[in-house]
Amino acid sequence: MNAKAANVGIVIVSHSPLVAQGTADMVRQMVGDCVPLAWSGGNVEGGLGTDAGGILKAIERAWSDEGVAVFVDLGGAETNSEMAIEMLGQPRSDRVTICNAPLVEGAVVAAAEASGGAPLARVVATAEELSP
Repeated sequence: MNAKAANVGIVIVSHSPLVAQGTADMVRQMVGDCVPLAWSGGNVEGGLGTDAGGILKAIERAWSDEGVAVFVDLGGAETNSEMAIEMLGQPRSDRVTICNAPLVEGAVVAAAEASGGAPLARVVATAEELSP
């Protein structure tokens, strides 16, 4: 198993491809390559929106047996992320959690926690501490 697979993965989902990619870039600059990281942004036509299939692909790219924490910007992103997790199927879907945390701050804090080898529950709890 490589070092990346030993840490919880992070997925960023935004209605805007630029926001998703920018957030992922920020996370990567903060933690380097020690955390599996992927993003999904925009609809299938490249406009604003989200796509369950694209989110599923992002989860697959950031997959870790330690789990995956998903960060979303708006309700539609959460709904499509839930559908993507269902499409992942059992038992892997049990290892994916949508975080109730701010998109950018939550993803950065979660990735920092994950980079230290924290388990999924701790990564999620740390990010969710940022929510009001």
